[in-house]
Amino acid sequence: MDILRSIALFIASAAAEIGGAWLIWQGIREHRGWLWIGAGVVALGLYGCVATLQPDATFGRILAAYGGVFIVGSLAWAMALDGFRPDRYDIIGALICVVGVAVIMYSPRTS
Repeated sequence: MDILRSIALFIASAAAEIGGAWLIWQGIREHRGWLWIGAGVVALGLYGCVATLQPDATFGRILAAYGGVFIVGSLAWAMALDGFRPDRYDIIGALICVVGVAVIMYSPRTS
């Protein structure tokens, strides 16, 4: 159950962080204005809160693993919202990251 909760929290974290960064990008680079930027700042703050809910209490481990989730999530976000089409190297790299996340977060530990 902790693994499913952890995965759900990683997905929520990715949505908040990537979405927040995307909103700020839209506000500044696409000239959509301060409302978009403000919403992005709120989403980024939400990301920081969601990340603290992970079952594992090790900050470094959570952030290291989240790096892999961020890579995969960023590619998925770009595909869904910006029409990006990953090439085989993007996909291979993302798969390597997912394996890294699983090793970091879900390997059996004695302590």
